[in-house]
Amino acid sequence: MEVRTAASPKDVKHYTTERLREEFLISSVFEKDEIKLVYSHIDRIIIGGAMPVSETLHLTAGEELRAEYFLERREMGVINIGGAGIITVDGREYQVASRDGMYLGMGGKDISFASRDAGNPAKFYLNSAPAHKTYPTVLIKREGEAAEGVVIIREENKVRLGSLEESNHRTICKYILPGQVESCQLEMGMTSLEPGSVWNTMPCHTHDRRMEVYLYFDLPEEAFVMHYMGEGTQTRHLVVRNEQAVISPSWSIHAGSGSRNYTF
Repeated sequence: MEVRTAASPKDVKHYTTERLREEFLISSVFEKDEIKLVYSHIDRIIIGGAMPVSETLHLTAGEELRAEYFLERREMGVINIGGAGIITVDGREYQVASRDGMYLGMGGKDISFASRDAGNPAKFYLNSAPAHKTYPTVLIKREGEAAEGVVIIREENKVRLGSLEESNHRTICKYILPGQVESCQLEMGMTSLEPGSVWNTMPCHTHDRRMEVYLYFDLPEEAFVMHYMGEGTQTRHLVVRNEQAVISPSWSIHAGSGSRNYTF
């Protein structure tokens, strides 16, 4: 697990491009048959990716968490951006299709990730935050019927915003949030831009009450997103490629414009 410290806005305005990327860009989220994790001191969030191909991957706490198991004092959200996969939590298997998600409550001990087809492996994007209470572990589906351990994203949580004329026509699909999937402090969602739209999260803003992490994907190899960050009067930018992530501190603006439409 890679560990990154917090950064002051007073320092960041003096960073070179190389230092900015080193501190805030996660250039490799998914690697074949690996669980890659980055622990940020900002809100103590852990960002990661699990890409099982020929192996089942088991999540362990590592020395960094000083815990017996990963979710001993944490909660976790997952969104699968790859092929169909399986997440097993304490012996119960959840079939996680592409674009499905999961919330894993504090206390889950034995967690593993697998793909149904090695030729089209799952890519599980992971966010984990400290937790003080156990909420139910659930599979989150975009369509279908609710059942025990399965939550369907409500229509009111599929929000369509922007317009083609403003180049920001997009759909926000909210996975983990109060009233749908309860958590201690973690929220997750996915925004898809329509063809011809390239701007996200407009207008640029900050929010002192939380940080965010952006994973950009659904981009061809030659495409990119310009991610804008920094204080409102000291803006910076990062060139982000497909399936790379950016850590966004609470004091920083966060917005992006792509060379084409994308998802984040």
